Amino acid sequence: MAVNPCGFDIVAWSGFVYTLIILNFVLSSQLILLQLDGKSGDAAALFERVSDSVKLKKYSDALADLNAAIEADPALSEAYWHRASILRQLCRYGESEESYRKFLDIKPDNSAAEKELSQLYQAQSALDSAKEVFQSGDHTKALEYLEKVVLVFSPECSKAKLLKVRLLIAIKDYLSAISNTGYILKEDEDNLEALLLRGNAYYYLADHEIAIRHYQKGLRLDPEHGELKRSYFKLKGLLKKTKSAEDNASNGKLRLATEEYKAALALDPNHSSHNVHLHLGLCKVQVKLGRGDDAVTSCTEALELDGDLVQALVQRGEAKLLIEDWEGAVADLKSAAQKSPRDMNIREALARAVKSLKLSQRKDWYKILGISRTASMSEIKKAYKKLALQWHPDKNVDNKEEAEAKFREIATAYEVLGDEDKRTRYDTGEDVDGMGTNMGGGGFNPFGGGGQQFTFRFQGGFPGGFGGF
Repeated sequence: MAVNPCGFDIVAWSGFVYTLIILNFVLSSQLILLQLDGKSGDAAALFERVSDSVKLKKYSDALADLNAAIEADPALSEAYWHRASILRQLCRYGESEESYRKFLDIKPDNSAAEKELSQLYQAQSALDSAKEVFQSGDHTKALEYLEKVVLVFSPECSKAKLLKVRLLIAIKDYLSAISNTGYILKEDEDNLEALLLRGNAYYYLADHEIAIRHYQKGLRLDPEHGELKRSYFKLKGLLKKTKSAEDNASNGKLRLATEEYKAALALDPNHSSHNVHLHLGLCKVQVKLGRGDDAVTSCTEALELDGDLVQALVQRGEAKLLIEDWEGAVADLKSAAQKSPRDMNIREALARAVKSLKLSQRKDWYKILGISRTASMSEIKKAYKKLALQWHPDKNVDNKEEAEAKFREIATAYEVLGDEDKRTRYDTGEDVDGMGTNMGGGGFNPFGGGGQQFTFRFQGGFPGGFGGF
């Protein structure tokens, strides 16, 4: 059951108010019948018909009977009064005011009629205010005008009901919009604006099939209805773009899929319930393309629309691995694993991220030697020789402590990478960081095996030095 933003039950309240209005009208009609005692039986029968028509919400029939009564007897004041009341309920305020004035001309100072006329002015003013603040974007205030004033004094006002639905859609209360248009269409199944707005509500819930059915029904009634045509073709275009993007992604045409996803997103940036899946699809494609930064952005967009979307967390974690944001990847994948603890794929991805984080926290011997991970042994030795000469403490008298630390680090890097077995273990993630930290004893000669021999002499000695280069 729909509940308005102010917290009270609108459907129940509207029903209560409507019941009071019907009772008031019936009692007034009975009073008229008593007052008509001695008048023609035809007038009494006419008022009976009017009362029955109002109960059945056949307002056109009721107004036709009242107009006939006034034409037959222009002095029949009660006919003016009840015609005014019906017209006020329908928010036909100009005609209603005219009828109230004619009644008061015949029976001046009638407090009940004067009160209803005052209610007419309140409702008319509130409807104008609701339209004005709706245009300014204050949707909550506009709803208050409609629910607390207009639809209280004019409960059968079609304009107010339809404006209320537009406001409900504007505040993204799509279920209430569907409920309210349901009541309107129950009374008038061919109401084009109600079909349009109900279709729009289903559209924003991403229930596109039902939305299309509403648009199509409206267009069968009026093929040239502007808003219905725009909504229908916009939705058809969105579905076509979405399918094209998904098909290209499935067929491995990743760059085409990227462009199609972006084009689909541009069609309606406000369509959150559908766009969340477009952002996720785009993120997946960007991960496959290795575009880590773009993928993080796309998955973040998806998560802003739906924070519980597990696949968006997984894909963003994969994207963060691409850009070497190890801690961010672990955080996303851990969150995904908590939301879906039985998914083995997520657990495997989390294990990879944890391993990558651990590896990132150890020293990168390749980086220290300034070489690539595919460097040959000769390239490794060459890089070591160059750096060892550069950072030899005897050559860095002014910054000897820094040079000694750097030289020791370079030597350790070479001990790991210069050994095929240790290098393989290091590359596969084994913890070999401690190897080579103690270079005492016999030591090793990185320049051995022929060629020129280098001897580094340390003034004052150097612990762990390369004695005998």
